[in-house]
Amino acid sequence: MAAKMRGPRNGGGDAIPRRRPVVYLLVGLTGSGKTTYAQQVLEPAGVVRLSVDELVHQRHGRYGVDYPKQEYFAREAPVLAEVCKHLAHLVEAGQDVVVDYGLWLRREREEWKKLIEQAGGRWRLLYFDVPRQELLRRLAERNLRDDANALAVSPGALEDFYTRFEPPGEDEGAEVPSG
Repeated sequence: MAAKMRGPRNGGGDAIPRRRPVVYLLVGLTGSGKTTYAQQVLEPAGVVRLSVDELVHQRHGRYGVDYPKQEYFAREAPVLAEVCKHLAHLVEAGQDVVVDYGLWLRREREEWKKLIEQAGGRWRLLYFDVPRQELLRRLAERNLRDDANALAVSPGALEDFYTRFEPPGEDEGAEVPSG
C-alpha cells in the first residue's frame, strides 16, 4: 500500500514541496544596527520581527530606570522563552521571521539554529561588525532616547560587552548584510 502524501499536488500528482521559511538571526553588539536593518530592510519585505528588548520594555519599563540593571537577565528570561515559542509557531506556519536580539554567544546561536530547524525553517546568520569608535558614536546619540530600543550604554559598559561577545567563527556561516 502506497503512503498517502498530504498537501497540494502539481499536474503530475506529485506533492509540491513546501517552502521552508527563513529566520534571520542577527548577531552584533548593542548599537551595531540590527534593529534598524530589521525595521528598514526585512520588515518591509514581509518578514515578522520578534524583538526581545521591546517585549522586556513593554513589561518592565526602561533598563536601569524603571528597574535595576542587575535585574535585566531575570526579566529577560521569560521573554526569551516566549519569543522562542512564538518563533516556532510562525515558522511552522510558513512565515519568515527576524530575531531582533544580539546573539552574543556561539552557544546561543547554535540553540536558535536548532530550534529553527526543528520547526521546519532554515536560518541565515547576519553579522553586524561595526568598529568600536562608530559604536561609541551611535551609542552617544542613542543614549539620549528613552524608547525600547535605546538601552543606555556607557563607554565602560561597551568595553564589558566586548569582553563577553563572541564574534561568529568562519564555520558558523555568518553573512555581513548589505543595505
